[in-house]
Amino acid sequence: MKKNSRFGVSFIVFTILVLMLPVISFAEEKEGEAEEKKEEKDDFSIPSHVLNISKENTYPNSTEDEEIIEPSDLTKELIDGVDVPIENPNLIKMLNETTLSPSPIAFGYRGSVFLGRWPLNYQSSETTVNWEFQPINTNELNNLGGDSNQKLNYNQQEQKEIKGALTSKITNPNDVKTMMLLKSKEKTKLPLSYNTTIGRGTKKENSYGVPPKKYGELKAYAPAVNEKGQVTFGEVYIQLKGSKKSIVVKNVTKQGIGAWIPIQEHVSFSFQVKQ
Repeated sequence: MKKNSRFGVSFIVFTILVLMLPVISFAEEKEGEAEEKKEEKDDFSIPSHVLNISKENTYPNSTEDEEIIEPSDLTKELIDGVDVPIENPNLIKMLNETTLSPSPIAFGYRGSVFLGRWPLNYQSSETTVNWEFQPINTNELNNLGGDSNQKLNYNQQEQKEIKGALTSKITNPNDVKTMMLLKSKEKTKLPLSYNTTIGRGTKKENSYGVPPKKYGELKAYAPAVNEKGQVTFGEVYIQLKGSKKSIVVKNVTKQGIGAWIPIQEHVSFSFQVKQ
């Protein structure tokens, strides 16, 4: 009797464990996703030694807000029928402005219009931040002969222009740069621009203490994002068959590409005390 009782209890415990397995697995999966999202977010979080200078910058940078081109109903219908994703804003804009009205009675009519070879989309594979991309300024304070603490502040000595660029040659570089900028902004949520300038005389209230008998050095850097991925190219045709119209993409190729994109209106600081 006791043996059967123990068997019954073991069977119940086993059944409960089996039923709980999907729940445990789901919880572990969710925990893994949360950790992944946290790590991704932390990769692009602005560290404490990087400060926003948008209010203090003596050079009025223009915000590089890329226009988001929404496809018209006709354009959406055309690009949805293509196997290769079409995300190039300039190509979408041109398709929006194209008027296609085949005659509904044009039975047997066939035609094809070549729109050119275009970069169709950009797929990001790696996005990293270099918070010390380019040195832009050095402030120094000599307190070797002093007998009390002195404060060292950031003061931009010369105007500095920071330029981003593609890391290799590619066809239609401006279209590629636009797609890479949009994708990188979407991933990082950072204020990115291929050109940003730090004006002479730009100051920040942050101060760094230099003890007596010491020498202080405050270096400033412009941060930037390093974007890497792949561009898909293809020959784009508009094909007309009677009253029907469609887009055809031929001779599709892919090319790897990288770019440095500065983070606008931000400065990274590095402070050292020396003998």
